[in-house]
Amino acid sequence: MKGPLFYAKILLFGEYGIIKDSKGLAIPYNTYQGALKKSEELSEAAQKSNLSLQKFYNYLLNLEKQDLVHFRLNEFKVDIEEGMYFDSSIPQGYGVGSSGALVASIYDKYADDKITVLENLTRDKLLKLKHIFSLMESFFHGKSSGLDPLNSYLSLPILINSKDNLEPTGIPSQKEGKGAVFLLDSEIIGETAPMINIFMEKMKNEGFRKMLNEDFAKHTDACIEDFLTGNVKSLLSNVKQLSKVVLVNFKPMIPKTFHKIWKKGIESNDYYLKLCGSGGGGYILGFTEDFEKTKTILKDYKLELVYRF
Repeated sequence: MKGPLFYAKILLFGEYGIIKDSKGLAIPYNTYQGALKKSEELSEAAQKSNLSLQKFYNYLLNLEKQDLVHFRLNEFKVDIEEGMYFDSSIPQGYGVGSSGALVASIYDKYADDKITVLENLTRDKLLKLKHIFSLMESFFHGKSSGLDPLNSYLSLPILINSKDNLEPTGIPSQKEGKGAVFLLDSEIIGETAPMINIFMEKMKNEGFRKMLNEDFAKHTDACIEDFLTGNVKSLLSNVKQLSKVVLVNFKPMIPKTFHKIWKKGIESNDYYLKLCGSGGGGYILGFTEDFEKTKTILKDYKLELVYRF
């Protein structure tokens, strides 16, 4: 048995903002993927995954009582007993949706009457899927928007207009230009839950809420608009503003060792950094108009190309 592949995702824009109903843009990232597999001989990692699936099975038993979605749980249980695990290359704690791909694969394999990518994806169907996924993924994070599994399941870029308004979208095809969106590996594993807690604590402060609703949302919305229309010059200028806002207001989410190169990017205009997911470690997202030059400047770090423009 080998299930279909589900990809990682990158939330290009909207981290934290989407919790508070501002815009976001998520894209599939097919460099990393995962699939359900079965084996009689389990490696240590596969055993760990198998154990995690057993706990997830117990969690889904309770979820069934909500009558939102029905799973063939007996079949799921038998597969787990026969050595099923999630074989994934998606790094965990890196903000690229490792649990999202797992949730998508379980829904795909075991949900009855599942909504599929082949049908007409109305707004209502998308919201229903997102709601199911948010409940499923809460097992891993304590609180989930459901967006990571949705992106992984549909394997389409998704534009989040607000909590109750999302749509699949097209992004401009990649150009053979010098500019790029890239990932910078912090080589630190990030924990989502503590970062969200810091954010919720900050939300009690009126000044922070004002900054989020005004500066953060304004620059995020402008970045999304620029990215979707392929306006690179304006995009980089707006990402710079966003990078500044994040450095000032989201410092605890940026690993300390990266504060200096974050600031250096803004001051030199060679590249701009922003959070990828909840921060605290994992990947940091970068935007540059000259990727080769940026690779030289950041030669001590591991960079991965995401998108060229």
